[in-house]
Amino acid sequence: MTRLTGNATRVTVFVGESDTWHHRPLCSEIVHRARAAGLAGASVFKGIEGFGASSVIHTSRLLSLSEDLPVAVVIVDTEERVRAFLPQLDELVTEGLVILDDCEVIRYVGREGGRVASGTQGEKPS
Repeated sequence: MTRLTGNATRVTVFVGESDTWHHRPLCSEIVHRARAAGLAGASVFKGIEGFGASSVIHTSRLLSLSEDLPVAVVIVDTEERVRAFLPQLDELVTEGLVILDDCEVIRYVGREGGRVASGTQGEKPS
């Protein structure tokens, strides 16, 4: 398990939920690549409304536009590890926004016994 405390870097990737990479949701590809790269963690957050460089508003309130709601993938790790991961994001994100922020990790604790959520890879509880 990665230990992470103190100064860190957060990368946030804003894409659309219908964006794909080789027929797989782009946000899922980013999360799986972050895990494979050994980064401390990644989470995906679905937005309810937003617009980007194209200035098209995507909202859950209009059925015709609710198919491509905004999605944010947030990854936090040391600056060195996050910057080493940026070339992969450059390859994956052809439309969207990638931002970096300095942050401070106050607490980073995993589950006891190595339990993992259903549908993820890892050790089974003993």
